[in-house]
Amino acid sequence: MDHVDRLMGRGVIDEEFFENLEEELLRADTNLENAHAILGELRQAIRTQNISDPETVKSKLKESIASRFGQKEARGLDFNDEPPTVYLFVGVNGVGKTTTIAKVAHLLVKRGYSVLMAAGDTFRAAAIEQLDIWAQRSGAQIVSALPGADSASVIFDAIQAAKARKIDFVLADTAGRQHSKSQLMNELRKVVTVAEKGLGRKPDEILLVLDANTGQNSIRQAEEFLAAAQITGLVLTKLDGTARGGALIGIYDRFKIPIKLVGTGEKIEDLRDFKPDQFALSMFE
Repeated sequence: MDHVDRLMGRGVIDEEFFENLEEELLRADTNLENAHAILGELRQAIRTQNISDPETVKSKLKESIASRFGQKEARGLDFNDEPPTVYLFVGVNGVGKTTTIAKVAHLLVKRGYSVLMAAGDTFRAAAIEQLDIWAQRSGAQIVSALPGADSASVIFDAIQAAKARKIDFVLADTAGRQHSKSQLMNELRKVVTVAEKGLGRKPDEILLVLDANTGQNSIRQAEEFLAAAQITGLVLTKLDGTARGGALIGIYDRFKIPIKLVGTGEKIEDLRDFKPDQFALSMFE
């Protein structure tokens, strides 16, 4: 937390220190309510424990941020003993959804699992092409159709193919844009229903992918997708130092959805489990 060291450069923990720290939290896209709660906890800890050294202040600040996520350790992705395990990836265009699928596929193949991608974003020809390229690079199989085909049918066919081929995992892309927002959400509801029918159970994960750069707008995105599907986990992308993802605190505080993964760069290896302690540290690097 280099920024905290800089703020404590005067060697005094006073009101100016807390005002500057609040500014840092807001710059990291933390909403005002959560920023005040974090600083309130820090004030109390400093006062009751007579804290004065920077390292302890940083430790208490990290604890306060990390505790807001209701999880001490990485949650990881759920998997099913009866294959295929099916993950649906949802989110608006541009958040890194397709790249996240590629990263998850790469990780699973690297661990020895068989993976089939479902190119369910049939609204965009580029999305189908992009997923096909990633499938070749990661060593995964793919089921796709022509642009404009029924998205739910593609995902249903992918699940049936995975069953026939005894594939371990199905990673399904979904549309992030339609002619209207209501059309997009209706399509998503249909995809979830059809996937459940093909699988014989609910998808094992419905992962909402959010871009760290969108800040508080990601809360609005979460509201919309939660209204259309039972989101089981969040993935935060582009957390590469230029965006610090403080909005994620507000999203968890409001919706209590487990945060599963964070993307930290463009490379296929740049994906890791979400760990609250590491996230808290990254907000002030």
